[in-house]
Amino acid sequence: MSDLTNIVAIAVGAVPGALSRYHLTEITKAKFGAKFPYATFVINITGCLLMGFFFTLGKGITDYPKELDLLIRTGFLGSYTTFSTYGFDTLTLWRSKQSFATGFYWAGSAMLGVGAVMVGVEIAKLFVS
Repeated sequence: MSDLTNIVAIAVGAVPGALSRYHLTEITKAKFGAKFPYATFVINITGCLLMGFFFTLGKGITDYPKELDLLIRTGFLGSYTTFSTYGFDTLTLWRSKQSFATGFYWAGSAMLGVGAVMVGVEIAKLFVS
């Protein structure tokens, strides 16, 4: 399997993942409004569900093609939501009995992520005053 094959598999999955996210967001905003991020919430939860499903499916099937895994988990789910990877990585740390690392990653990603958004906003304000 070549690097080009991997890249193509990821790209083929990424386009429908991004489009699914966009359309689900637009449909949800039109139906429920934008006072609560319903679409992001649904996308994150369904992405986590699909990440767990396809990871387990891939491990349970002999000769599961790596390209299919890259297409679905890295391409589609990676562009649909990175929260699914966050959930999967948290579970992986938890299963490896790394309690501190699990807690740090789980809480730190959320808190530092929000903090980074806030810092990014303030930096951008310097350019758009």
